[in-house]
Amino acid sequence: MRVLVPFAAERPKTRLADALSRPERRSFAAAMLDDVLAALRGAGFSPELLTTERVDRDVTQTVDERPLTAAVNDALAEHGAGPDDPVGVVMADLALATPRAVSRLSAGGDVVVAAGRGGGTNALAVRHPAFRVDYHGASFLDHLRAARRVGASVRELDSRRLAVDVDERADLAEVLLHGDGAAHDWLRDAGFELDADGGRVTATRTRR
Repeated sequence: MRVLVPFAAERPKTRLADALSRPERRSFAAAMLDDVLAALRGAGFSPELLTTERVDRDVTQTVDERPLTAAVNDALAEHGAGPDDPVGVVMADLALATPRAVSRLSAGGDVVVAAGRGGGTNALAVRHPAFRVDYHGASFLDHLRAARRVGASVRELDSRRLAVDVDERADLAEVLLHGDGAAHDWLRDAGFELDADGGRVTATRTRR
């Protein structure tokens, strides 16, 4: 399966500004991207970056500076997703993704969708040529409605590893708890550790 991986290269992870400097955010985002690309390749998929600027990665790249919805929809139209030629869309900040988790996108259904926490959409597989995305607001519900409008069957994936997208400081604990890839190692090397003293597990930076 051809899988598009949208990646905001020039301004990644702005909501982590309270935890990481701008250069650190770029470096951490690149580590998460590496984890996602490794998971997709491990599942036998062909990842392609849909990026706002070219990055130093050995992967097919399309540079598109437009908002996410427009960029992905044009890519879907260009690739011509269909029953025999599905196209996936997997976000670049799924630091817990594994080959086993992303391989579930091969499940039957015109549209296979994995929701993120809070109502977003973290991964899709599209086999219906008329389906288009809309990443504004509660996009998971929007995508269910969009599939119904074009008569596409839907399969929902319940996957913790695909549900965790790393956007905010609180999400860093999930990477330290459950990750074992480049993003996990990046946080450890940057001095982050788990802290359970407050009753809820958080990620605390103990050194720089």
